[in-house]
Amino acid sequence: MNPKSCFITGASGRLGKASAIALAREGWSVFFTFRNSIREAKSTRDEIRRYGVNSECYKCDISRPKEITRVFRACRSETNELHLAICNASNFFPTPLPDVTEKDFDALVDTNLKGTFFTMQEAAKWMHEMSKTESRAKKKNILDSTGHLHKHIVVMTDVSARLSWRRYAPYTAAKAGIENLIRVFAKEFAPEILVNGIAPGTLLLHEQRDKPFEDAILQKIPLQRLGSPEDVVKALMFLVSSDYITGQIITVDGGRMLY
Repeated sequence: MNPKSCFITGASGRLGKASAIALAREGWSVFFTFRNSIREAKSTRDEIRRYGVNSECYKCDISRPKEITRVFRACRSETNELHLAICNASNFFPTPLPDVTEKDFDALVDTNLKGTFFTMQEAAKWMHEMSKTESRAKKKNILDSTGHLHKHIVVMTDVSARLSWRRYAPYTAAKAGIENLIRVFAKEFAPEILVNGIAPGTLLLHEQRDKPFEDAILQKIPLQRLGSPEDVVKALMFLVSSDYITGQIITVDGGRMLY
């Protein structure tokens, strides 16, 4: 069994897939969720397995905590250890004021905030159990070279958490709540679990190309280009390699927040 195991929500495509593949290249076993795109999920799983590591995908609506519990239980049947959890699953659509409906509000907050919270909670409980076992083994001097005293939770948030987007109030409020969760979990589970976030700016995703929109955004980005999933993955790999950063949010936006 590979000594490094990762759980990712929403890794069937785009940023989640890029993260999963990057970790697989580094020898991580990757277990991940998807909501609807089973064909893309299986394709991602098969690509991960080509790197000689274990991988499985699980259908899950993270707005439902019982489903989160179920997929973590399924993941535990594949691996005894969890060293990294990435909360990536999200949904996003405009909700112009003052016409936001309760249905739209719940859809955005339940997925982005509630789903992230319960994913973080399940991951932290598992990691905490591991740390207690490792501590006992360390005291008995039987912890082998694969023992990991630090675990990582990385949450994908959004620059919108610190901006005022009039047409996205429930979404941005949920992302702001996530940034608070990152700090609370980091404080609660230190020193054994390091909890950090990554706040991407506008990412250049092929299936969402919109030239006029890109041109307008570029005027607000000092580095004069949109981001890519690979830009965010570099920040992820940096955090995973660190053992002295917790409770922080790395902004990957080309300088957009300067405006």
